[in-house]
Amino acid sequence: MKKLVPVIISFFFILSVAHVYAQGELYMNVTIDASQIPDIQESVVTDMKQTITRFLNDRKWTNDEFQVEERIRGNISITITGQPAPYSYAATLQVQSSRPVYGTSYETILLNYFDKNFNFELNIGEPLNYNDNMFTSNLTSMLAFYANIILALDYDSFGKLGGQTYVEKAYNIANISLQAGGGWSQSGDANNRAALIENLNSQLLLPFRQNFYNYHRLGLDIYLSDPAKARLQIVGMFKALNEVIKLKPYSTLIRSFFLAKRDEIINIFRDADTEQKNEVVNLLRVLDPLNSERYATILR
Repeated sequence: MKKLVPVIISFFFILSVAHVYAQGELYMNVTIDASQIPDIQESVVTDMKQTITRFLNDRKWTNDEFQVEERIRGNISITITGQPAPYSYAATLQVQSSRPVYGTSYETILLNYFDKNFNFELNIGEPLNYNDNMFTSNLTSMLAFYANIILALDYDSFGKLGGQTYVEKAYNIANISLQAGGGWSQSGDANNRAALIENLNSQLLLPFRQNFYNYHRLGLDIYLSDPAKARLQIVGMFKALNEVIKLKPYSTLIRSFFLAKRDEIINIFRDADTEQKNEVVNLLRVLDPLNSERYATILR
């Protein structure tokens, strides 16, 4: 009996080690609001939520190993606005992802994006089959697209242009999904999925992605220990973006960035010196004019 003890201990040790790593890289909280469709059954909505959650969270999207606590957190909020046919849904999507700031309990938002053309078909109990290089359904293409956008921004925030692999994957998904229509074509909508991935893949917006790393890794991640140095990195990003928008105005990627970061930026510069406050507010009035009044609160 004593000879079995080491074997049993070894067995449980192997099990414990095996559970250190997560099955997938994402940990998305999926919510579905079907209140606009009074006839839809609750069981259909529940099945839909479970199917989408499993697709996003249980799938391996990278070749890297993520520990459980390293999974990328976020929210997927789907609002069903119509049901033109059985198992066919018109919907919108709000997608948000975040990552922790080094040495703190604070989570900074990396992506906050609204998709008004999240239309799909899904039968109850239907598995979501997906192939990177083949269009199988609009739902799987859209979910995989946003999974790769989330990964691209997360990797970019930890390494300069570190998310390039996932930018290319999202770009490929957009190209093979053109046949599905709404949201995949750049014509007629400067804020849709096609515009988002075009921006991320654009050489003109390369300074955005390079400075996205500076903002997070060289800025936020050292803010606790050296706030003055962190602010200088962030101001550097704003100066770079000021040049970018001269070449590519009305960028959906830049608008999405400020939607995610607006309140964070205000808090970061609230304690800056007067000269830097004025410099930052003047830059932000150009970069994010719709929120000029909010940024003016930095000066108070």
